[in-house]
Amino acid sequence: MPIYSSSSDSEDHHHHRRPTPVASRRPHFGHGGGRPMHMHARLGGGHVADILLWRNKNLSAAILVGFTFIWFLFEVMEYTFVSLLCHISILAMALLFLWSTGAAFVDWNPPNYRAFTVPESTIRWLLGRLNYFLWKFCEISSGQNIRTFFLVITVLWILSVIGNYFSSLNLLYIGFVCLATLPAMYERYQNEVDYLASKGNQDMKKLYDRFDAQVLDKIPRKPAMKERRRF
Repeated sequence: MPIYSSSSDSEDHHHHRRPTPVASRRPHFGHGGGRPMHMHARLGGGHVADILLWRNKNLSAAILVGFTFIWFLFEVMEYTFVSLLCHISILAMALLFLWSTGAAFVDWNPPNYRAFTVPESTIRWLLGRLNYFLWKFCEISSGQNIRTFFLVITVLWILSVIGNYFSSLNLLYIGFVCLATLPAMYERYQNEVDYLASKGNQDMKKLYDRFDAQVLDKIPRKPAMKERRRF
């Protein structure tokens, strides 16, 4: 007995094959759950995020001016790190001495030395970031994701070439300026950056697929490893 497909089944079939509308697509830098994640939450949602996104403009500007002044001392004035550290220590000791001795003659509160200590939570956070970086470095180096492995190798090679033309201090200062300005610029122009990043990601995927077909597939591998990489 022949079986005839109804028009409703055909419509349902085409309905399920219909591509996802552009408006509902997830942004390139969005959260994995489908709902885009705000830049403030991606940066940790704390005081560091407030500084990087210039929520407190006075504090962010003061930090940027401070790092610019330090770069000016080292790079332009050719100040040495040991001399700067010693001079800062001498100035801090003189101020604390005047503060402590002046509190006995004037109605001042003596300095609270606990305010000059680094909180243990900050040290734990730094160690956690360092351990995460080391774990991520080992994971990428294992070759589980070939695309990420070659991407990191390319970025490190580009940085090594750039390092031949810039000093380490200039690279650190440029990196800090980018860190202090790019998140705020991205938050302001998020839609435009996501669109350009999506196009760039598609172009990189096409380039990697071509490299995979012409180079990686020709590398001799064990049958099990090659079969696992394909699936």
